[in-house]
Amino acid sequence: MHEKSIELLNKAIADELSAVHQYMYFHFHCDDQGYDLLAGLFKRTAIEEMTHIERAAERILFLKGEVEMVASEAVEKIHDVRTMLERAADMEAQSAKEYNEWANECGANADSATKRLFEDLVADEERHHDQYMTEMESIDRFGERYLALQSIERSKSLSTPAE
Repeated sequence: MHEKSIELLNKAIADELSAVHQYMYFHFHCDDQGYDLLAGLFKRTAIEEMTHIERAAERILFLKGEVEMVASEAVEKIHDVRTMLERAADMEAQSAKEYNEWANECGANADSATKRLFEDLVADEERHHDQYMTEMESIDRFGERYLALQSIERSKSLSTPAE
């Protein structure tokens, strides 16, 4: 009865798994480069994407479908922070676009609960997109100084004795 919804939810899971992998890769590399704030942003976003996977999986199981746990894309090996942010913003914009389309498709197939789930995901993806765009704007405005400040903050925290 809800085969199309199950198919779309599994596509969302595949995309979200790819996003989790990509954002954790970015998190590791930002952390390694001393960009704690950006590392934290990528990690928090990855965790939010995991909750998207969980919500989609729960809905699939409710609809008596099978959850497919296969990422849609391999991790891109990106080390430049600006390029990481551009890739992340593109991923979020694409997800928001697809989830809007899929919400409409589920609504047209008389599945308002899955439609609502996709609509909720759109709001999260748009927020993530905005966060990445804000970071790119800060780099544009302040240049490499913006990234240097993050490294300085790490150095300060590492040099402060534990209480």
